[in-house]
Amino acid sequence: MLPTENRLRRREDFAVAVRRGRRAGRPLLVVHLRSDSSSSDPHEAGGDASPARAGFVVSKAVGNAVVRNRVRRRLRHLVRERLTALPPGSLVVVRALPGAGEASHDELVRDLDAAFRRLLGRPPS
Repeated sequence: MLPTENRLRRREDFAVAVRRGRRAGRPLLVVHLRSDSSSSDPHEAGGDASPARAGFVVSKAVGNAVVRNRVRRRLRHLVRERLTALPPGSLVVVRALPGAGEASHDELVRDLDAAFRRLLGRPPS
């Protein structure tokens, strides 16, 4: 489970990350990253930069509800471990592609790390 302050929930935040962010496509997923430390969460009190936040899109093309939820849980777990490597205030949307339902844990790790390497220019660890 992602901590509350690290979750993308609002439709506008998803739209900003997808439309204005950079994109890295892999065979199992697409990662959208909007890294703008000047954009802070309007719901957050104080002047500190907001933490990195992540959201997930898993469509019906991935599989039935059981498969979609399993993919979402796996991706959530993997992204939670990598949030500290992201710039403060960044927005991440991970969109699972149809092959993600049958993919192993190692394949998801490989694709997610490759996407973050491409977007950040360095390993996510």
